[in-house]
Amino acid sequence: MPAARCPSQLPPGFHLLIAAQFASALADNALLIVTIALLQAQGQPGWWAPLLKFSFTISYVLLAPFVGPLADAMPKARLMAWMNGLKTLGVLALFAGLHPVAAFALVGLGAAAYAPAKYGLITELVPARQLVAANGWIEVSVVSAALLGTVLGGALVSAWFGALVSGLAQPLHAALALLLLTYGLAALLQLGLGDSGARYPACSRRPRLLLREFMAANRKLWRDAEGGLSLAVTTLFWGVGATLQFAVLRWAEQVLHLRLDQGAYLQAVVAVGVVAGAALAGRLVPMSRAARVLPLGVLLGLLLVAMTWVDSLALAWPMLMGVGAVGGLLVVPMNALLQQRGYQLLTAGRSIAVQGYNENLSILVMLAAYAGALALDTPLLPLMTVFGSLIALAMLALLRRRRHSGRQDLAPQGQR
Repeated sequence: MPAARCPSQLPPGFHLLIAAQFASALADNALLIVTIALLQAQGQPGWWAPLLKFSFTISYVLLAPFVGPLADAMPKARLMAWMNGLKTLGVLALFAGLHPVAAFALVGLGAAAYAPAKYGLITELVPARQLVAANGWIEVSVVSAALLGTVLGGALVSAWFGALVSGLAQPLHAALALLLLTYGLAALLQLGLGDSGARYPACSRRPRLLLREFMAANRKLWRDAEGGLSLAVTTLFWGVGATLQFAVLRWAEQVLHLRLDQGAYLQAVVAVGVVAGAALAGRLVPMSRAARVLPLGVLLGLLLVAMTWVDSLALAWPMLMGVGAVGGLLVVPMNALLQQRGYQLLTAGRSIAVQGYNENLSILVMLAAYAGALALDTPLLPLMTVFGSLIALAMLALLRRRRHSGRQDLAPQGQR
């Protein structure tokens, strides 16, 4: 239905949610580049950089049993604003001299509770028939923020910004001050979001019982045919994306001989591709055909292998844009299918918490493996070849599983 995929037909408040999400994610992505520059300024070894993302992500895994019920227990827009306040504390901790990895962990703590509130609010505001379109717009905003945030971060650590603020403040401190203002803008936008009116049954506040309920919800989603397959794809995708974020920076330095700020712009090229792929998926892929995008996962792994043969900037740009576009086309339909199935099986907050737990556990495992390989001085190009090959094989296994299920299409019950 074309009307369902038109952004003007999405519910009131959805566009404000997009704006708030954009501002917060913009600051998150710029902060990562600025914090990497802080590590370099302190003379820390290169393998500390992926540990920034590791420390940011670990709260998603450790707090997953609790943030879902928290998101369901109160208006989600209010919780999002509070969590942006927690992110600002992390930036202030960097000002105060706290180790960058520890300060980034505090920012991640705020992000961990922010995520189920954000995605849960989508399922509360948007009808099921519009979820692919809504996810397309949300992913466009997320990846546009990643694109512009990476570009902003690169600009904030560049020589020209240092010259611009010379005499006023230390360049990295001035960069942090600008990011504080961005987090403040996101919090103001979130406070403008109304209450969706969705209410859920009260749950226990005992940690042990919450943990038991969370693990039961996790098993329920994995054992569901639609939920388990889409969860496997998104889990793999986000682990790949987080590792690729740092691999591209190192590849740009070692193979293309670029500086940190220039390598950050190559990350932005990937984000441009994801925006294009996500927008196409929102327009072209209906929920009833979501699983038809699975072969793109195999192509994604093969493109990562092909990257190791690229040694010029002229070839790097289209290759990275292609990687991003394939990723965007893959993840948006899978994410929409997972959200809809999780909402049917669990609740908005709990299903997103389960999804976040698995996806961020994948990020932790892949980043830890990547950081360990760097600490052991493993050559980057063979490492990327093995990485891409494993992704392609994993997606082939998921395709085989789908064919053996005997389903022509994966769609939420009631829409087949």
